[in-house]
Formats: sequence, C-alpha cells, structure tokens
Amino acid sequence: MHDGEFRAPGVELFDFPPLWDGAPFWLTKPVAITLLGVVVVCSLAWAAFARPRLVPRGLQNLGEYGYEFVRDQIARPFLGGDTDRWMPLLLSLFTVNLVWNFMGVFPLIQFPVNSHIAYPIVSAFLVYALKIYLGFRHQGLAGYFRNMAFPPGLPRPLALVLYAPLEIVYVFVTAPFTHAVRLFANMFAGHLLLAFFSAVGFWFLVTHPTALGAPLGIAGVITAVVMTGLEMFIQFLQAFLFTMLAAMYIGDSLRPAH
Repeated sequence: MHDGEFRAPGVELFDFPPLWDGAPFWLTKPVAITLLGVVVVCSLAWAAFARPRLVPRGLQNLGEYGYEFVRDQIARPFLGGDTDRWMPLLLSLFTVNLVWNFMGVFPLIQFPVNSHIAYPIVSAFLVYALKIYLGFRHQGLAGYFRNMAFPPGLPRPLALVLYAPLEIVYVFVTAPFTHAVRLFANMFAGHLLLAFFSAVGFWFLVTHPTALGAPLGIAGVITAVVMTGLEMFIQFLQAFLFTMLAAMYIGDSLRPAH
C-alpha cells in the first residue's frame, strides 16, 4: 500500500530485522516466538503434571486428553508395542509444532514459526537422522538396504531395475524434503492469505474508505475471519501430519515390512 494504491503483502512479511539496534542478526521476531512457544509448552506440561491427581481436573485433564490423542491416533497405529517408548518424542513434536503454528493467529504475535523454512527443516532432519540410525541399528546396514529395495513378493529383476532406484531416491531425498516442505508451504501460504484479506479490509475501510470500496473492505474482513477458522484447522492438521509421518518413519525402521 503506497501512494494511494493498494499493494498486496508479499514475501516481505517473512523478512525480519533484529529485535533492536545492535542485537545479533539472528535475534529476530521468529526466534523470539520460537522460544516463547517452547516456554508455553513446558509451562503447560509442568502445570498439568507437576502434581498429578488420581482423578484429573483442569490442565491435567486437558493434558491427558492430548497425550491419549497422540498415543491412540498417531503413535499406536505405526509403533504398536513400542508406542510408550516413543511417546515423549512424538508428544513433544506434536505440541511444539501445534503451538508454533497457532502463533500465526494469536493476537499481537500473528506469525506461524513454521512459515520460516529453517524450523521445519531442522525438525524433519532430526526425524530423518533418527529414522536412518534406527534402520541401521535394528536391521543392519545390508539388511536396511535389502528390506528397503527388495520388498517381499516383488520379482527381483523388477525390483532391481525399477523399484529399488525409486525407493532409494524416496527414502534419502524425497521423504525428508516433503516432510519439511509440506509443513512450511501450508504455514507460508496460510499466513500470506490471511495478511492479504486483512490488508484488503483495512485499506478499503480505514486507510482509504470510499462508498465503492466499502463492500470490498467488508468482504475482505469477513473472508479474513472465515480464513482464520480454516487456518486454525490447517495448523492443527499439519502438526498432526508431521508427527504422524515421524511415527511412520520410526515404525518402518524398527520393523521393516515382511
């Protein structure tokens, strides 16, 4: 928005200077929100479970619902008997990413941490490194590649020529890339859309109000409100999918298909 003309917000929304003059170049708003999100998750966990009761109430009740959701809907379908062992990691992944995503619609903050590609990449890389480590540890180096490239029931020549190269590319390139980019792209696009419709409403109703532009401004505000609700659902869904894929990768490394 400049010189009496409306200009849609763009990628400059994701470019932040240091928090104050003289601050380290890396100390920006996304970094502060990241730390805030971790503090929020740790504080809620402490408040819920520091003094657990036999009959849960309040935050403990909410925390147990969250734990059961991650256990039953994400971990158990892929990990089976190993579920409890991996729940601390999966519950942490889900809750932290959920809070980071919800920061995009939280008043005065309004920035989803995962719309900066660095954060999903780090999370996805940690899951990927764990997946490869567990695969080598539980299947052996040769066994890991054999189970990955030559699934049971598939003719060996067909697997060698077609399936094995595609599966190797998927495991070592495509899977970690899409694991990170899926989360990033949804948060990036959602934040951009919310900013656009909010800017439309503000421009035509506050900055440059006109009789002809008022209906467009009202439509922008209504769309921004509806999009906020939709974005909250997507934020939850992406935290769920990211954690579900992590559980699936761990399960595949622990118990290859036979």
